[in-house]
Amino acid sequence: MRSFLKSVLCAALVLLPLFPGPTGAQYPERVINVIVAYSPGGGTDLIARAIVPFIEKYLGGGAKIAVVNRAGAGGEIGFAALANSTPDGYTIGFVNTPPLLTIPIERQAQFSWQRFDYLGNIIDDPCNFSVHADTDIKDLKQLAAYAKANPGVVTVGTTGIGSDDHLAMLMFERAAGVKMHHIPFKGSADVRAAIAGKQIMVAAINIGEAMQYQKGGTPLRNLVQMSPARTNLAPDLATAREQGYDIELSSLRGMVAPKGLPPEIRERLAKAIERSVADPEFQAKAVQFFSPLRYLAPAQYEGLVRDADATYRTLWKELPWADK
Repeated sequence: MRSFLKSVLCAALVLLPLFPGPTGAQYPERVINVIVAYSPGGGTDLIARAIVPFIEKYLGGGAKIAVVNRAGAGGEIGFAALANSTPDGYTIGFVNTPPLLTIPIERQAQFSWQRFDYLGNIIDDPCNFSVHADTDIKDLKQLAAYAKANPGVVTVGTTGIGSDDHLAMLMFERAAGVKMHHIPFKGSADVRAAIAGKQIMVAAINIGEAMQYQKGGTPLRNLVQMSPARTNLAPDLATAREQGYDIELSSLRGMVAPKGLPPEIRERLAKAIERSVADPEFQAKAVQFFSPLRYLAPAQYEGLVRDADATYRTLWKELPWADK
């Protein structure tokens, strides 16, 4: 009997390497998809493609990551695809606030902010209005004066209903006492094309994105940065408050996974993202893209999203954006 047990034990020791270890021990064994809920060429897409090689590097194990664009419905298509994916670490992605929060407030959605594991925030980009460089409008007061003289004539392109761009437009309408005409697009790259072709009068684009497009040759004039103070990205551009309008709004862009990731995989991804954002080479790329970095660790990021949800629910009662 003792000889038999010894034989079984030896056989088990021989076979042990053939069986997988604890969950995530071999992760990643196949390509990881990163879902971006907006069009190629937009601010989220650019930063996603910039950070992917660094996440691959810090995950190790020969990690391979592919960016998948799932644009449409102001981000809802991509956010829903991400929320409804298997929580195994092979589908992660970017979420953007406020759309992550405003879409479920305004309508029935296939996702909510509670259905994600937060891995780390990367970007905090203030809102801005841009006009074509050929126009005479130089600042918010001139835009307000034109809009008052021409009610409903000023067309404003945004990345969708309930986006930070759309809310910025509504807040400006309320603060300036004007009425403009909203035109939603699938992403900021589409808004850029529309303003470049003079199909719209105002492009509601985050300041970092607008500066990317200017560098690329798009003839834009930026009117404002809706940040608490002037950013180092645009030190010569006045804030909304400096121009007499009490508006502060920006877009957070961070990485999440479907709720329920195995803890060890969640920790590996979060650590890889943290190290990527801290990498001097990635930071240099972010400067090239005019992407203002603001790293938030998972717990801090989730807490900020939770607080923002309460803020937008209050705003919905005052300014229901789905009707605008």
